[in-house]
Amino acid sequence: MPVTMRSLKTAVPETVLVQSQVRDVFAAQPGLTRLGQRLVGTSFDYSGIETRYTAVEELTLQRRSDTPVFFDPESRLILSPSTKVRNDKFADAATPLFIEAASKAMAACPGITAADVTHVVTVSCTGFFNPGPDYKVVRALGLSPAVQRYHLGFMGCYAAFPALRAAKSFCEADLDAVVLVVTAELCTLHVRTSNDPDTIMGSSLFADGAAAAIVTARDLPSSSPGIVLDHFETVLTPVGEESMAWNIGDEGFEMVLGTYVPHIIDEHIVGALEPLLARDDAVQGRPYEEIEHWAIHPGGRSILDKVEAKLQLREDQLVPARETLRDYGNMSSATVMFVLKHIMDAPFAGDDERICSMAFGPGLTVETGLFTKSGAPTLTTTPAAASEPATV
Repeated sequence: MPVTMRSLKTAVPETVLVQSQVRDVFAAQPGLTRLGQRLVGTSFDYSGIETRYTAVEELTLQRRSDTPVFFDPESRLILSPSTKVRNDKFADAATPLFIEAASKAMAACPGITAADVTHVVTVSCTGFFNPGPDYKVVRALGLSPAVQRYHLGFMGCYAAFPALRAAKSFCEADLDAVVLVVTAELCTLHVRTSNDPDTIMGSSLFADGAAAAIVTARDLPSSSPGIVLDHFETVLTPVGEESMAWNIGDEGFEMVLGTYVPHIIDEHIVGALEPLLARDDAVQGRPYEEIEHWAIHPGGRSILDKVEAKLQLREDQLVPARETLRDYGNMSSATVMFVLKHIMDAPFAGDDERICSMAFGPGLTVETGLFTKSGAPTLTTTPAAASEPATV
């Protein structure tokens, strides 16, 4: 059997952020210049986002607290806790998200039990603690204490690809391997108010969420399609090193997301795809619109617009990415997994469908993957959903 993602599940925190309400809070913060207020309005309104989720319960904009840390609902002030306070919140709130997503992925994979898992790969760039999320997942799910554990930290929005690539390598080296990949990001822990355009852009986009997948080459029973992991490639663009970055400051992590990023992607996306598509005879020479699905990391609305225009894709090919952005925002490394889940859950007739996937991150790094949706046809035709309701 080829190395296949046999299950893919997601989880989000309970607190919902309505984009228009959050915009009004940020626009009303003291210290904003007129230009800053205009940038807040433009960034939030043009984001393509309607709702996001956050692990910061205070951001319900209603909950009262005697000792507010991130947001004071009474004064409507966005507060600025230290990096330590933010990271402590990460350790507390990220753990249940990692565990929930992982538990769902395990439960959704027939023929796999805790005793079968041989490797755990966890991913996050929004906080640190040790023993880390890989350890917490092993303990919570009752996995073998001898399971091989790996954590990919601080890589940014593209990090799901190195995790899936590692899972594929493990399964190719050991045909009996079963790899649990879990990514969780709490980007909203690092939100702050500022007149800086990069900070405002990040505040309008970033959100919290988690995703987990079971990857294996085992021949397992299944009544639903899986995603075969065919090929991966990595490309560094010749420019853009300082246009996208993720730094640690005294008051949280600081995102650099320059307005030139969509232009860099526009200029270099075709070249970034060439080494990936050249590896597969079935897609060589095919127009981009003939590849059925495009699982693009929705780093922002303008990035999706550039990808669609440059590759001359049909509008329907970007629906999974745009709907993920609309309903969940940019959850850094977890986001492309939500897009893949949208595609995985869509009605399937049983004929193989190709998926080209891309994510962008600091560097500027472009990670690409060529996959195949394959297996049993879908038994129902209920609309696909990017995520189940959260239970944490």
